[in-house]
Amino acid sequence: MTTTPASPDPAELLTIALEAAHRAGVLLRDGRPADLGVAATKTSPIDVVTEMDIAAEKLITDRIGRLRPDDGFLGEEGASSEGSSGVRWVIDPLDGTVNYLYGLPSWAVSIAAEYDGEVIAGVVEAPMRRETYQAVRGGGAFVNGEPARCRPAPEFSHALIGTGFGYLAERRAAQAEVVRTLVPRVRDIRRAGAAAIDLADVGCGRLDGYFERGLNPWDLAAGALFAREAGALTGGRPGQPASGELTIAAPPGLFEPLQAMLEELGAWHDRPRPS
Repeated sequence: MTTTPASPDPAELLTIALEAAHRAGVLLRDGRPADLGVAATKTSPIDVVTEMDIAAEKLITDRIGRLRPDDGFLGEEGASSEGSSGVRWVIDPLDGTVNYLYGLPSWAVSIAAEYDGEVIAGVVEAPMRRETYQAVRGGGAFVNGEPARCRPAPEFSHALIGTGFGYLAERRAAQAEVVRTLVPRVRDIRRAGAAAIDLADVGCGRLDGYFERGLNPWDLAAGALFAREAGALTGGRPGQPASGELTIAAPPGLFEPLQAMLEELGAWHDRPRPS
């Protein structure tokens, strides 16, 4: 007779994620070599991995694996296992690797726990900001223990919108065309270089909205949960969830016109739409 695993306690998973993210953040902040260089490349020569990405992912998976040996993993730097508990940890050990490589402060550790395919707990640890963003499904969003809320929707023309660019030349060209059309219609555009932080900034009210094409599950899992629990909507193309095709986060009232404009501009594919 097969025994069905008991449903996990999201608060327990959050505690584990908080500890692992903090440990990884300390390693990355205090252990960064002065001569840090590129260890490997991924999708293109500018999509880089450092030795610290790899070390941080190993720290996280080793720690969680000791505490919950039956869980699965999906990590940016190669961690992949199914597990048998129904829980999968989705890990970006260093979101914003290029920023980290150059000594810029906008980078973070992102850890989310999924149960049966749905994110139920998430942590984004931003050591250089001295901030930790955390959320459990249905339990609200918190930054350094204080409740976080997104901003009320502004007029579209007054919206401060975050975005990011991919590493493939054709995709970057298409994304630049979308931004070229969008930038005169909003207050301004920001590009920080770390999707998890951008999503957290929507939840904290530091950005009115955010969109990007080409995110992976580890880029958005924890940050999107935080943004939703802070009152934002998240999604992709109309009727679709946030995904690699397109990810959008914004409060109700801004999400809808932003999604509609991005659909019109073809922000979900890699070829600029003809004028």
